Amino acid sequence: MVFGTNKLWQSLERTRNAFFGQITGLLGNSEINTALWDDLEALLIQADVGVTTTELLIKTVRETVARRGLTRASEVQQVLRQEMISLLKSNHALNIHQNRLLNVVLVVGVNGSGKTTTIAKLAYRYRERGYRVTLAAADTFRAAAISQLQMWGERAGATVIAHQPGADPGAVVFDAIKSCQARGTSLLIVDTAGRLHTKYNLMKELEKLRTIMARQVHEAPHETLLVLDATTGQNALNQARHFKEHVHVTGVVLAKLDGTAKGGVVFAIARELGLPVRFVGTGEQLSDLEEFDAEAFVDGLFGQ
Repeated sequence: MVFGTNKLWQSLERTRNAFFGQITGLLGNSEINTALWDDLEALLIQADVGVTTTELLIKTVRETVARRGLTRASEVQQVLRQEMISLLKSNHALNIHQNRLLNVVLVVGVNGSGKTTTIAKLAYRYRERGYRVTLAAADTFRAAAISQLQMWGERAGATVIAHQPGADPGAVVFDAIKSCQARGTSLLIVDTAGRLHTKYNLMKELEKLRTIMARQVHEAPHETLLVLDATTGQNALNQARHFKEHVHVTGVVLAKLDGTAKGGVVFAIARELGLPVRFVGTGEQLSDLEEFDAEAFVDGLFGQ
């Protein structure tokens, strides 16, 4: 098969070289033995696939190998590859449609996760597809967040609706929706605060924003995307778990994939949280956002 894009291939280089290259070496042309399974388990855990997900993968692969009567380590890699792809195959298309009057996407995540740049990349992506895009600066608790979104919005060619720092985020969202409806904008992407004084306050604020959206636009928000920093590995998984408990997250964007050797966390997110990975960030440019492809991702890890 033709592997994804050069950007996606390059963004997986650290993970591939650090851990999956070792897995490829381990699964050479030798005989299968007990030590192989122990070493494979250790490498998967080091790559941040996660203990629970690693144990599931090893168990499933061993059962398949036994059922097929396979004896060579090189045959294990193809079984592992197929199981990894199957684990990630729950993805489905983003719920954004040209024939909907206004699509609303809520973007959540902790400060520093790459949320603002991801929003700009999403805006750029959909503008390229013919959407009129507006951004709502609902992270009003940090003046820097508003100015950053305005700067990135200008670069992406999107309108930005913002109030003064400290303003009510709900008012920003309300005004943004009214502006979109008046101007015929087809996509509204809402930035949100990554941290308030307590987690309780943050989640109550997000619930309030969702209520305002639902009252103004049918079935809004149509997507709630959680942006995670791939470089944080298992911490990203813990963040995802926390947001999922309090917010109806519909998908994950894994930012900064190019800056980490812990790309294996994708499998833990998919398996342990049941959340589809929708996009991965592959660099600093506005165009560096790839729609997630399970086969291309797994092949990129193994260098195939």
